[in-house]
Amino acid sequence: MPDFSYADVAKMIDHSLLNPTLNTDDLEAGIQLALAYDVASVCIMPYYLKRCAELLAGSTVRASTTIGFPHGGHTTAIKRAEAERAIADGCEELDMVVNISKVLSGDWDYVRTDIAAVIEVAHAAGQKVKVIFENCYLSDDQKVRLCEICSELNADWVKTSTGYGTGGATHADLKLMRKHSADHIQVKAAGGVRELDALLEVREIGVTRCGASRTAEILGEARRRLGMPEIQVTVSNNAGY
Repeated sequence: MPDFSYADVAKMIDHSLLNPTLNTDDLEAGIQLALAYDVASVCIMPYYLKRCAELLAGSTVRASTTIGFPHGGHTTAIKRAEAERAIADGCEELDMVVNISKVLSGDWDYVRTDIAAVIEVAHAAGQKVKVIFENCYLSDDQKVRLCEICSELNADWVKTSTGYGTGGATHADLKLMRKHSADHIQVKAAGGVRELDALLEVREIGVTRCGASRTAEILGEARRRLGMPEIQVTVSNNAGY
C-alpha cells in the first residue's frame, strides 16, 4: 500500500482558478471539482471570491484568493484594501505577491512594511497569509532574506511562485525556503507540480501546500493507488496555474 492517505495529499492542494480566460461556468465547475475531491482550498480570482465562499460554506475546503497578483507592484494601500475586501467576501487564506521590484532594489524596509500590511489585516480577522516570492526573478540571497522577513512577521506560508512568471517551484528553492524559514512557517509550491509523484516528492521536502490546476489528474491517481472509487466530475480544460 502507498505510504500516504488520501487526506494527506488532497489537503495539500490549493485548486487554482486564476487563469483570466476562465468564464463563470468554468469557475462554477472548478469549485464543484474542488468540493468533490475535498482539497485544502480554492484559490480563485478576487471578483468571484464571495460566490466561491458561499459555495464552500459548511465544507472543509477553504476559500482563498490573491493579493497584488501577479506582479506585486500594487501600492501597499491597495494591497491592504484588497485584503480587507477579500476578508469581507469570506476569504480564509490570502496569497499575496511581494513587491518584486522593491526586492530587486534591496528596499527591505518597504518590502517588510508591504508584507506586514496584509498579514495585519488577515491575522486580525483570524485568517492566514501565503507570501509569494516569484523566485524565478530572485537570487538565493534575496529568497533567504524574504524567508527571514516572513518568519519575523509570522506569515503562515512562504510560497515559491505565482505560476505566471518564467519559472515555477524547484526542489532547490523549496529546500532553501524550508531551511531558512522558521519552523512555524509552512512552505507552498506553485507552478510545475502536475503529477502525483511530483506532489509526493515536494511533500518529502517539507511542502504542505501546492497550487494546482491538474487536481483531478493528481488526486485521481492517488485514489487509484489507494484502491478508492473514481470521482466523476466535469473538468474545465481552461485552467492554468
